[in-house]
Amino acid sequence: MRRSTAVTPPARTSAGRQVDGRLAALGRFCFRHRRWVLGLWAVVLVVGVLIGGRVFEGSVAGASSASSEADRGSAVVTAADPARGTVTAVVDGRPVDDPGVRDAVTRATAEIAALPGVSSVSDAYGPGPAAAALRSADGDAGLVSVRMADDSTAAQADAVGQRLAGIRADGAEVTVGGDLVLEQEVKKQTEKDTRFGEIVTLPLTLVVMVLVFGGLAAASLPVIGAVASVGGALLAMFGFSRIMDIDTSVLPIATVLGLGLSIDYALLMVNRFREERGHGAGIAAAVERTAATAGRTVAFSGLTVAVALSGLFVFTSPVLGAVAAAGVSVVVIAVAAELTLIPALLGFAGSRIKAPSAPVPDEGFFSRTVRRVRKRAVPVALACTALLMAAGAPFLHADMRTSGAAVLPASSAGRQVAETIDQRFPQSAPAPITVVVEGGAPVAQAYADDVVAKLPGVDGVRAVTPVGDRLSTIDVLVHGDPQGAEAEQVVKELRADRSGLTTYVTGGAASVVDFQHELLTRGPIALGLVALGTLVLLFLMTGSLVMPVKALLMNLLSLGASLGALTLVFQDGWFSGLLGFSPTGGLETFIPVLVFAFAFGLSMDYEVFLLARIKELRDKGHSCTRAVELGVQRSGKIITSAALLMVIVFAGFALGDMLMVKQMGIALAVAVAVDATLVRCLLVPAAMSLFGEFNWWAPAPLRRLHRRFGLSEHVELPAIEPAVLPVPRAPVHDLAGAGVAANT
Repeated sequence: MRRSTAVTPPARTSAGRQVDGRLAALGRFCFRHRRWVLGLWAVVLVVGVLIGGRVFEGSVAGASSASSEADRGSAVVTAADPARGTVTAVVDGRPVDDPGVRDAVTRATAEIAALPGVSSVSDAYGPGPAAAALRSADGDAGLVSVRMADDSTAAQADAVGQRLAGIRADGAEVTVGGDLVLEQEVKKQTEKDTRFGEIVTLPLTLVVMVLVFGGLAAASLPVIGAVASVGGALLAMFGFSRIMDIDTSVLPIATVLGLGLSIDYALLMVNRFREERGHGAGIAAAVERTAATAGRTVAFSGLTVAVALSGLFVFTSPVLGAVAAAGVSVVVIAVAAELTLIPALLGFAGSRIKAPSAPVPDEGFFSRTVRRVRKRAVPVALACTALLMAAGAPFLHADMRTSGAAVLPASSAGRQVAETIDQRFPQSAPAPITVVVEGGAPVAQAYADDVVAKLPGVDGVRAVTPVGDRLSTIDVLVHGDPQGAEAEQVVKELRADRSGLTTYVTGGAASVVDFQHELLTRGPIALGLVALGTLVLLFLMTGSLVMPVKALLMNLLSLGASLGALTLVFQDGWFSGLLGFSPTGGLETFIPVLVFAFAFGLSMDYEVFLLARIKELRDKGHSCTRAVELGVQRSGKIITSAALLMVIVFAGFALGDMLMVKQMGIALAVAVAVDATLVRCLLVPAAMSLFGEFNWWAPAPLRRLHRRFGLSEHVELPAIEPAVLPVPRAPVHDLAGAGVAANT
């Protein structure tokens, strides 16, 4: 009898019965229909890039709010004297009265006045004080200011700018700026920084994930998921821009959030898939079990981040409202991508993803760290708390301001023009405070004289400017910092005593006062709603009242450290040379609010990652002490890896030139780094060791409520069936003499 040469197929592992639950069913569906799912996300990506990329064109630089007195006053002036904005040129390097300069400027102004969309043109050669304000104090520079009509287009403003730039006189240099130029430069720089952040961070995250997973196949999946999520996010923001004003600064913030969350969530999904494969599950079974476990954590984590961002809806500021709308939609898209696209991609690449040769060991660096912390729980908890509080202390002296042109890099022409006007054309520079007075010029002049006489913080008042028949504006000059404490006090005094007139106090200092008032009145409501929503969600997950409260307090500590670092760097100027910016003396008004919402949500993100593992082990019967040890050991590597990737993403955006993007990038990078290391690896184990079984305490009525409505993170997974080795069928002619047939 000849020996059979049939090759024995490799052992296959069955998953047994299906895993129950909607997320497991969703994972099965996406795995089985992976071509359709991948095709759908490819369409989303292409449409998002082609159409959603136009969101930068439709964004608004500095969206205003009708609820703010400063913005209402600006709206009243605009309604009386509508203009889209100005294009301004600085002609420098030769005396204003030089015949060649005068001839070149007057010839250009005559041509510009005839261009479509131009409302008026002013230069230093006209009569009266208006022309004198367009001459520098030393007489060596002049301004040409072009007001564009309210119905003018961006193309018409560009044509004006090109003609101004074409002014030619021997020895004279021309720089074109103005608010319309600033607006376009902000849009272009924001788009440039966003693209730069994506180009820098995605390759770096891929390299890190190759090191984490030990292979390119597993590492590429989170990057693909992140790219698809960004495409969907751009499409969502484009849709929002059609129905509401989206401030330009919102776009990179939403993009960086989408990138970070998508990479985090995909990392968690792929890591769990590898674990299930390491336990012996086949590809289909591993995808199903991953969707049921890690998918549940992703969905719950996304919900907590969305709750944190929803607190921004309380504020009336259009910037914060736009961030809330864009942020929540980005979170939803990121979660949807990880729950659908990642299972589909695992179906294509699952066989090429290297499974661990053994499960994550119960003993290792993180479990040993927890045991060391438990032995010194009190000093560790006190030291961490003291360190975080000290790191947050600088925020106590933080100043808020609107930076204006300073948000752009020093090389920006618009910023250069704005700074030149501030320094050399004080009569043309924007006043720190502008009072809009309803009444004729004599009434406004009497009010202006009264202001100078009564208010000690006022340096002087510029000439009253009539706007329309019964409306005038008064520029008020103040001592010291135009947006400092003294200027804010003048704003409050002007609003407290209006001399029986209808007035609107506007300007940069007034905008800061209005925003601070909104923070004081609406901030506690937003904070309360976010805290309540987070407490409810964590209670539904854990069944404990202690752990949600503890999580809130720890998140506030890590958040304080982030805001403290923000103050030291961007207000006090630490490392400003290294980061390539000039400190403005304060923080952009809305940045601390955004940092709070984003950093709080991301901190809860890691809290959910960790508590999900601890709760799962607790439900399996482990003691609190052992559940914490194993939970930190099994999730520690994935949390620190996810944090490292998130820091890379935020740092990549911080390398951009826009000041607001830098501030958000640095603040969030610090928040994530502190939270994933100091808080999750030291403070959380120390606190849970101190509380012991009390960690899981809740009043009896709440325990009954949790048993009925709780969102269990633990999923009952069916046992993986042992591998069945098929017996090869021998050739029939070899067995004829034996009179038997071989069957498997």
